[in-house]
Amino acid sequence: MQRRTFLTGAGTVTGGALAGALAGAPGSADPGIRRVETGLDVLVRSGFRELRGQRVGVISNPTGVDSSYRHLVDLMHGSGQVDVVAAFGPEHGFRGSAQAGGSEGTGIDARTGITVYDAYGASQAKWETMFTQSGTDTVVFDIQDVGARFYTYIWTMYTSMLAAARVGKRYVVLDRPNPIGGRAYGPMMTAGYTSGVGLKEIVQQHGMTVGELARLFNAEFLPGEIGQQVDLHVVQCRHWKRDVLAADTDLPWVMPSPNMPTTDTALVYPGTCLFEGVASITEGRGTCRPFELIGGLATDFDYHWGDRLNARDLPGVRFREAYFSPTAAGQKPALLNKLCAGVEVKIVDRHAYDPIRTGVAMLVEARKYPAFAWRQDTWDTVRPYWIDKLTGSPRLRTMIDAGADVDDVVGAWADELAAFDRQRRPYLLY
Repeated sequence: MQRRTFLTGAGTVTGGALAGALAGAPGSADPGIRRVETGLDVLVRSGFRELRGQRVGVISNPTGVDSSYRHLVDLMHGSGQVDVVAAFGPEHGFRGSAQAGGSEGTGIDARTGITVYDAYGASQAKWETMFTQSGTDTVVFDIQDVGARFYTYIWTMYTSMLAAARVGKRYVVLDRPNPIGGRAYGPMMTAGYTSGVGLKEIVQQHGMTVGELARLFNAEFLPGEIGQQVDLHVVQCRHWKRDVLAADTDLPWVMPSPNMPTTDTALVYPGTCLFEGVASITEGRGTCRPFELIGGLATDFDYHWGDRLNARDLPGVRFREAYFSPTAAGQKPALLNKLCAGVEVKIVDRHAYDPIRTGVAMLVEARKYPAFAWRQDTWDTVRPYWIDKLTGSPRLRTMIDAGADVDDVVGAWADELAAFDRQRRPYLLY
């Protein structure tokens, strides 16, 4: 009972009460925009009180900025109040120069002279070694998540938490709002289908901040995996509520990865990223609208796809007939620089839009084309279908192959979603 009290109480550093009206912040161009402070903003305003006198190792990327777009490592290093001994770069790298599935390597950061360790795909053992070699006492995590289970930064956090617990390091999460809000939705990951795009059993659109996820991980998963918890502290955001989307705030948006350019990209991503699991359809990587432009070779797909989707009258979205040529292949080189036909996902009401239901409807209609083919990974003979790793089990794939419609597919995860909603409730902060 004492440990649970620590997780839900003393282990959280608040930025203050949710006070006053949130709309119409001074200096805001739009009176409807909400003034929100991230955990980093709160930390800076406190004079870095939470980190003084400690040797700090920072896990971050270009999204770790304050309201003036200043990076936390640059702020800490320049303040003279925080001893930053190391930085750790996840997928795409600490300064963000690498593409999907890539990293920047280990080296010296030109701006600060701090050693940056290549942490992309790091195992728990590698994290333990990096923390020990760098002399880190306190690990700080500050990365903008986008709210989907298969976005890898939350699993970077999870694995580094395991390592920090094992080698006795303090773990501080500088919290950031979930840009797509606080609603949980979608299917649950199952134990047999865990991978780097889903290490533990949470639902596809988790509806949690990274600070909330850290609290859930610490209480629900760390004890079963390593027999102990990490000394966790969360520096909370101020003035954020669960129904607030990134577009409703004045928070700065820095691309968390090269194909996540806007907050609308983040909003569609939990649904349209499912097309990573379709070999014959590109999710628009390398275009100006990744994950919003979806299509296959123009010889195989056509305007009927968009027409059928619009006829469904899905909430908050319309589909525009679209033609484009992806300039980044991902795992689909046959589509690289080829003319593709499909749809552009046009969000017309962000608060009504349902990304996963929309993604399922798109899959159901795309499956009617003869050229449709699920992506199979030759390196995994036991679980070859990538869509199964994305959705957490073979259920979605087999139901769509059998001709199930959207309501049947979505209804199949109702019980597990309700169970997750109950499980996460003690760890919510906002």
